[in-house]
Amino acid sequence: MYLLTNMKPIYKVRFDNSRIFIYIPTTDHLDIIMFSIHNIYAGERMQKKSSYKDAGVDIDSANLFIEKIKPLIKSTFRKEVKGTIGDFAGIFNLDTARYKTPLLVSSTDGVGTKLRIAQMMNKHDTIGIDLVAMSVNDIVVKGAEPLFFLDYLAVGKLKMETSIAIVEGIARGCSEAGCALIGGETAEMPGMYKDGEYDLAGFCVGIVEEERMIDGSVISVGDRIIGLASNGLHSNGFSLARKILFEKAKLKASDTVGSLDQPIGMELLRPTKIYVKSLLNLTKTFSIKGAVHITGGGFMDNIPRALPDPCRAVITKGSWVIPPVFNILQKMGNVDEDEMFRVFNMGIGMMIVVSEKDSSDILDRLSGLGEQAHLIGTVEKRDKNQKPVTFI
Repeated sequence: MYLLTNMKPIYKVRFDNSRIFIYIPTTDHLDIIMFSIHNIYAGERMQKKSSYKDAGVDIDSANLFIEKIKPLIKSTFRKEVKGTIGDFAGIFNLDTARYKTPLLVSSTDGVGTKLRIAQMMNKHDTIGIDLVAMSVNDIVVKGAEPLFFLDYLAVGKLKMETSIAIVEGIARGCSEAGCALIGGETAEMPGMYKDGEYDLAGFCVGIVEEERMIDGSVISVGDRIIGLASNGLHSNGFSLARKILFEKAKLKASDTVGSLDQPIGMELLRPTKIYVKSLLNLTKTFSIKGAVHITGGGFMDNIPRALPDPCRAVITKGSWVIPPVFNILQKMGNVDEDEMFRVFNMGIGMMIVVSEKDSSDILDRLSGLGEQAHLIGTVEKRDKNQKPVTFI
């Protein structure tokens, strides 16, 4: 082809298998040639059709994903769930006749940088349990029964196997907590996340009879604090754990450390324990005065949230066995003990405050329910100069 300009010279351009050969007698009007070539290719680009898939969002793949996870979602349904999977909104038929003064209790949470461990290990089938646990454990602290759960999964590019594994974990968590996975959102957002990265958020709604709500208001001096064992780190403190293990100590996720019986990556991925059924079982028989979900903030920031003034928690060191992973983190990171108890759960994932007379029977009940529970402290009077949580 030839590019004709208003100048006398004619510049010959030959296209050959995507290459351009330009024969230029002189360089006087090279800028005119380059402008002409640019216009040719700009025109070709404008004529090419665009699609959502070209932009990185595959609607067909997303629809296939929904079809594949429908059986997982349906396996969590309670009888109160109405409507169909894939509708615009989830529908739940709340039987108010069962309650005198029902209160709805809600919670939302994520999994934090524990997601990085799942992505490092390419193991995604338990991170959904963590997601559910973080919200339902917060709800049961108020004595509420979780009713339904919704999830939000954000990805750069939808990977079918990974995404299904995530939802498998969410469904398992919902089944364990007795709540329905009533809806969710999967957002494919190219440019927002690198290949293989994703983020998760969860939302839960529960219900409790007003007169049976646990709010800590009846906690009094002399009450006992019972701690329920955790399943490792749960879903908090991972920014510090990752810094210690992978940046400071230069470990690999596949390394086995100290007395751990599995690689450090697998140890960190232990799913968060769900305490819902055990605590709801206790509320049927006993008066649970207060409850504490040990999440971000550890002992120091979470226990005071459940205590009325002027009470303090006195925790007895050595009343439970701290799992080896916490000792490893403290030693490798040279972390102060106070910092450890403010960042990590230190082997106690849930606490309940009960009367002294009920404490022994409650410990027996928890043992029968498969929980490792320990009498770890007492409630004492707090003076103005005393901290809300102290250790002896």
